[in-house]
Amino acid sequence: MASTIGFRIARLPHLWRSIIDRRLAPLGLTQTRWVTLYHLWRMGNGQTQCELARNIGVEAPSLVRTLSQLESQGLITRQACGNDRRAKRIYLTDEALPLLEQIDAIASKARQEMLAGLSDQQIQQLEDWLAHIEANGLAIQAQDQEAEASSVP
Repeated sequence: MASTIGFRIARLPHLWRSIIDRRLAPLGLTQTRWVTLYHLWRMGNGQTQCELARNIGVEAPSLVRTLSQLESQGLITRQACGNDRRAKRIYLTDEALPLLEQIDAIASKARQEMLAGLSDQQIQQLEDWLAHIEANGLAIQAQDQEAEASSVP
């Protein structure tokens, strides 16, 4: 059984996003756009493009196209940073807020459905286990990077 855990953990984010993608399609949102909007909303206005990209888990250059699309839809604005004119800070517009509330409601409903049949205690236990597995993975990743750095001549 332990050999299938990795596959299940890897499959869940794809399944989760697929369900939400299907439910957000009537709003005209692609996965890239709703994920970007949702992360910015959760992080708060004024994030730099690099901070947002890092939080989402994408490269900053690949985020630029999505931000341009969101800007042309009137959902975000980009402003130059005061201390670095090359860097841009991103802000949600007033038009984005009702859309984000819809995204949040749809995501919350999907979360409830996905976790149906689990008690609050079981959900907390799952959260604890996932945090533990993530911490182990981050430690392994750091060790591997350290080992690679020390083996470079």
